[in-house]
Amino acid sequence: MELTRESVLEVLGAIMEPDLKKDIVSANLVEALVINDSKLTLKVFVSNPAMHARKRMTEALSFNLKRAFGDQLQLEIEVAGIPAEAKSAHRKILPKVKNIIAVASGKGGVGKSTVTANLAGGLAKAGFRVGIVDADIYGPSMPTMFDVVGEKPTMIDVEGKPMISPVISYGIKILSIGFFTEQDNAVVWRGPMASKALTQMFTDAYWGDLDYLLIDLPPGTGDIHLSLVQTVPLDGVVIVSTPQEVALADARKGVNMFQMESINVPVIGIIENMAWFTPAELPDNRYYIFGRDGAKNLAHGMNVPFLGHIPLVQGVREAGDIGKPAVFQDNTPTSNAFEELVGIFVEEVKTLKSKKEPSKNTEHAN
Repeated sequence: MELTRESVLEVLGAIMEPDLKKDIVSANLVEALVINDSKLTLKVFVSNPAMHARKRMTEALSFNLKRAFGDQLQLEIEVAGIPAEAKSAHRKILPKVKNIIAVASGKGGVGKSTVTANLAGGLAKAGFRVGIVDADIYGPSMPTMFDVVGEKPTMIDVEGKPMISPVISYGIKILSIGFFTEQDNAVVWRGPMASKALTQMFTDAYWGDLDYLLIDLPPGTGDIHLSLVQTVPLDGVVIVSTPQEVALADARKGVNMFQMESINVPVIGIIENMAWFTPAELPDNRYYIFGRDGAKNLAHGMNVPFLGHIPLVQGVREAGDIGKPAVFQDNTPTSNAFEELVGIFVEEVKTLKSKKEPSKNTEHAN
């Protein structure tokens, strides 16, 4: 077979992207195809950014191209994860969700779940359609924070397929592993089992039309995080940290993980939680127990947006314990802080998406 652009695309058209169930040409995953004498250079995108998936695609490309054009063919192949800005075009799941945002922290105990609950509440309060996936498999807290402990999701029929219908509280759709286990029982699962449970909350659930789906991740950087980016086309991630150095070191790792080439999820910004302590009897006083502006300085140092400070006040804890996020209170320092945070968050997401718009018109090599 003669080595031409058309003949190369014909060969590539027989190679399937395993997750998208389409060939890589019709799925618009081929670009930078260059032929120079007997040398062929090309770049191919895959849905799964993990190294083993990219290696399998590289092997498939090499095998099929050399079988068609001979072993003398020189190949220069780059296989990469689908860019974040292009993932929405390849969505198989959650096609009606406009923005899928993960909330992460490098370290436990920094208030990530509290921030997630109040961010969701603030978005709902502002009129957005919101959902939460409680992906903190080993420490689910959303049922408590939204006063739905003991609730069970129902099953509904969607176009002939049974699907999980999320629990609704304060107008927010919620799915948590806590709905499927007893509250006092420990969840003792190996990584693959936990990842499968997480995947089902996206693939087997009917979320309908949403403006924002927030994903409360477990702390750290591990299997759950990698499974998430392999399963769900994230539009961005928010990092939560306290100002203290030990938390900032782990937050820095979290930012670096999502910015890795194989993961490549935009960091929307960093939130500083427990920024200062304000006692109820001295509402105008601020005591910087964990240090001052640590997360803000980290954001500036890593060139990512800083989304805001959240104070450490007793009312936040009490609101979470009674199942009504503090943002739903009227005109308190905490609710005002969360409402301001929501406004900045929405604008940063808009800015992030506007930067991606031109790339949607970029044509690949098919």
